[in-house]
Amino acid sequence: MGAMSLIPEQLLAQHASRESCWIVVHKKVYDITDFLDEHPGGSKIILRYAGKDATAAYEPIHPPDMISSNLPPEKHIGIAEPSVSAVATLQTEEQKKRELLLASRPPLDEILNLHDFEAVARATLPDKAWAYYSSASDDEIAIRENRAAYQRVWFLPRILRDVTSVDWSTTILGQRSSLPVYISATALGKLGHPDGELNLTRAAGKHGIIQMIPTLASCSFDEIVDAAQPKQPLFLQLYVNRDREVTKKYVQHAERRGVSGLFITVDAPQLGRREKDMRMKFVDDGAGAKVQEGQSDVKKDQGIARAISSFIDPSLAWEDIPWFRSITKMPIVLKGVASPHDAILALEAGVQGIVLSNHGGRQLDNARSGLENLVDIVAALKTRGPWPNPNFSVFVDGGVRRASDVLKALALGASAVGIGRGFLYAFSSYGQEGVEKAIEILRDEFEMGMRLLGITSLKELGPEFVDASALHAKQAPQDNLYSATYQPLRLAQFRDSKL
Repeated sequence: MGAMSLIPEQLLAQHASRESCWIVVHKKVYDITDFLDEHPGGSKIILRYAGKDATAAYEPIHPPDMISSNLPPEKHIGIAEPSVSAVATLQTEEQKKRELLLASRPPLDEILNLHDFEAVARATLPDKAWAYYSSASDDEIAIRENRAAYQRVWFLPRILRDVTSVDWSTTILGQRSSLPVYISATALGKLGHPDGELNLTRAAGKHGIIQMIPTLASCSFDEIVDAAQPKQPLFLQLYVNRDREVTKKYVQHAERRGVSGLFITVDAPQLGRREKDMRMKFVDDGAGAKVQEGQSDVKKDQGIARAISSFIDPSLAWEDIPWFRSITKMPIVLKGVASPHDAILALEAGVQGIVLSNHGGRQLDNARSGLENLVDIVAALKTRGPWPNPNFSVFVDGGVRRASDVLKALALGASAVGIGRGFLYAFSSYGQEGVEKAIEILRDEFEMGMRLLGITSLKELGPEFVDASALHAKQAPQDNLYSATYQPLRLAQFRDSKL
């Protein structure tokens, strides 16, 4: 059968079993029988779409070219007839429900802060998408502490200063940014919006801030770069592949395409147990097709996160840093540093910076927040030379919802701050316009915050503008907006709702 043969619906339906499994993705028919047991998410999810169009399920959690690039040419069967449904019946009702919710969402001019975006996203996202985006590890203590830490730092504003003209722009790894904020990498953007990460790229280019491209983006790397403005600065977040040649090609391709910073994730040798995501996977698998009955080869509790991340190399070590320095001239930043000792090792290893992060609370639960670590790590780095160090940046992410949070981090020594979920929820709720609105909100908050602090430039910020003496205490004022959007974990549920 030729590679471009037209495959009728009747023929496709004959290949809907474990023994012969064909699926349609973007109108192309693939024979993935031999791949079933190798799929990171297990064979069961693929068999749900055996003999059918799987595009709607495939697209949000895979780059567009993943299947075509990884299957050998002989497994590319042909083109599906137009009669083959482009949307799985399984998802039709969910999509209709979401369309109704989106139609009734608040108008964008009523969105006043980043918490509002999160509340709208929670109401409008499909259950599986919300579970993946919002989930954190174990008891979700770290994700809550990320937010609470900012509430324990108090401002010490100065008065009677001329603050007519205020400038909140900065330079991040040598790249100009209109805000002291970059868009931190978050995976699987198409779970929230059909355009996925492109919403971020276009908004960032329009407003002069920097996007960090995630390894696990729903859009392909080149799609994202192609959507950028000429000379728009972009960073790359890297999960290191077990096959280092794959990693080398990816990094060098990014450099050739103009990416100006490499952020290597170092806190994820194994992904954390994100129970909201895992429990959603368990519930979802219960609706499988007849062809799946009797199978016991699938771990139901893996969730989306683990299903897409089995390639990550757990052997990544300090000894690998020289190799990374040898394959790229981009500034290298280690993302996920959590101790003064490792901060010093990073400085000695010759990288250009670190991100103080607990992965948005998604890795080791009870790990201290980036803000809490900032004070100790800056103190340690000050013992190794002049501070601030022009050749070594310290970034912070996790829990940031306000410009005031950013100002606190900058005052304590951060070079800039990453915001991930805030922008993710913005485009999940309102697309590119949502991201632009989020940037405008932050800009307005920076203007107000700097004037009320009594500064006209971010360079004036220092520890004298904050009282961080209560930072390591474990009590803080209640953050009502965050608490209103935070979804508590739940226990196992009875299947019969009457019990």
